[in-house]
Amino acid sequence: MMEDINSWELSLQNYIELLKENDYNCATIKSYQQYVSRFLKYFEKHTPDKISDNEIRNYIFYLVSQKQYSSSAQNQAINAIKLYYRKIFKREIDDRYLPRPRKEKSLPQTLNEKEVAAILKSITNLRSKCIISLIYSAGLTPSEVSYIRITDLDSKKMQILITKPKQNRYTVLSNKLLLLLREYFKQYKPNFWLFENSMGRQFSKRTMQKIFQNAVVKSKIRKRATLTILRNSFAVHLLEKGVDIRYIQELFGHKSVRTTSKYLKVSKKDINVIKSPLDYLNI
Repeated sequence: MMEDINSWELSLQNYIELLKENDYNCATIKSYQQYVSRFLKYFEKHTPDKISDNEIRNYIFYLVSQKQYSSSAQNQAINAIKLYYRKIFKREIDDRYLPRPRKEKSLPQTLNEKEVAAILKSITNLRSKCIISLIYSAGLTPSEVSYIRITDLDSKKMQILITKPKQNRYTVLSNKLLLLLREYFKQYKPNFWLFENSMGRQFSKRTMQKIFQNAVVKSKIRKRATLTILRNSFAVHLLEKGVDIRYIQELFGHKSVRTTSKYLKVSKKDINVIKSPLDYLNI
């Protein structure tokens, strides 16, 4: 690496090359290039290695107050600039000079029951229908689905064992899904994993996402829909049906009920149907 960089254009070029050498993905490289380029142009009359930590701090404040950067963009700009100085000048910027934004809390997005039904009805392939139905019916992530073994299904207790590195848990096995799975077993005859491709390997997260997105397009649902949103819908629909949030916490494997409580904010359970305990007393 150069010992003395006189041109910020050259330092930016070297920065990009280093990102490529370290296998950063194309989207990250493009994003970091833009943020550092804007930073260097802002200080174009300065030598990059002479810009102080305090000046960098003021620049971050400028991005927020003048350029109206979102918290996400602010974080990306900080990451790009920190990495630039670390890689090009072997200099660590004191974190006290890099004001990180508070994480913006957004409500989980969901689909209503009619939308979920429309998506599931649009899937004609039996195995694909079983995969997406399982994610919704048990509140699972694609990664969890890919690691389910045939032996993890318990049709007597109507439970599914979800194996995790730190802690295993059980979730519900839907009666409707069980009927679908019985047809699926007859047709596909999986050997070890619940869902296997033609090579006997697990289905990837990417494949499941593609199946779901094709179903969303076919169902003509206009709302944003992802597998995460489908999983959110599982929790909210249970809440709306009166299931105690602590049970949903257990099904999701959340350590704290606070994590699960975010679904309460989007639940449309009508407070008007809740009766005061006084109304149940014979007085």
